[in-house]
Amino acid sequence: MRSRTLALCLLATAPVVFVPAIASADPFSFTTGGPDGRIGLASRPDLGGLLEIESADDFILSDRTLLFGGSFTGLLPTGVSLSDVKSVRVEIYRVFPKDSDAGRADPITGETNKVPTRNNSPSDVEFDDRDTADGNLSVSTSVLNATFTAQNSILNGINPKPNQTTGGEGAISGQEVQFNLTFTTPFDLPADHYFFVPQVELQNGNFFWLSAPGPALFNGDLQAWIRNGNLDPDWLRAGTDIIGGGANAPRFNESFSLNGETVPEPATLTLLGTGLLGGTALSRRRRRREQATQGETD
Repeated sequence: MRSRTLALCLLATAPVVFVPAIASADPFSFTTGGPDGRIGLASRPDLGGLLEIESADDFILSDRTLLFGGSFTGLLPTGVSLSDVKSVRVEIYRVFPKDSDAGRADPITGETNKVPTRNNSPSDVEFDDRDTADGNLSVSTSVLNATFTAQNSILNGINPKPNQTTGGEGAISGQEVQFNLTFTTPFDLPADHYFFVPQVELQNGNFFWLSAPGPALFNGDLQAWIRNGNLDPDWLRAGTDIIGGGANAPRFNESFSLNGETVPEPATLTLLGTGLLGGTALSRRRRRREQATQGETD
């Protein structure tokens, strides 16, 4: 009875040891859906003579995630072949004011000397990128429709305020093409709110990223943004600022998907290992003392 009482006391007073255990990774996927034909947003890298244009749409990661690939869908000019795609670039931005000079913007309205607001926009500079030219991005393409029309477009009408609202540049048609992405060096992104920015360089003409159903695809969904080299580092909302319409201004999402897996965080298991080892050692010493005492009295 006394030995059992001693063991219980040792368990009660034993120090707690926290041992990390590996949690299982979960698959991650995100999609805005296929094109809805509402608008096409130009998006191209700096071509040395033509202004760079970046179009952005957002997604949220609730856990640290490795992104292995994805896709986006847009228009290539009629008559341009898939072999005319010279390079593809994917950039990841965080949400302003991260990675940004927040002092340029009004702390309440987000207004700068170029744009009505930076609130909920992509940041000034990218967080990370992948590029076929760098060998860390692999791309395959497929034509979904030989002819597809978007009801509106934005290419040249990306202007600083007060001339930002142009209504767009009208309908545009071309080949509906899906770009399938493999990040040969996966993106390793902590939990956060991000913008996805694809850019396509063509031998001739411009690529237009097609819009997808919306506007509220998930809790916290933000609308599509766009900028060119003259507007940099600021951004304009494709719908609210450029197409316009006040309270009735359209909001756009763009057609893309992402896939990967979450990165397991160490789980914590509570063990009484140290206490149990200590209790075992004390119990052994006690038994030896009892045996020695018994030997002396025999």
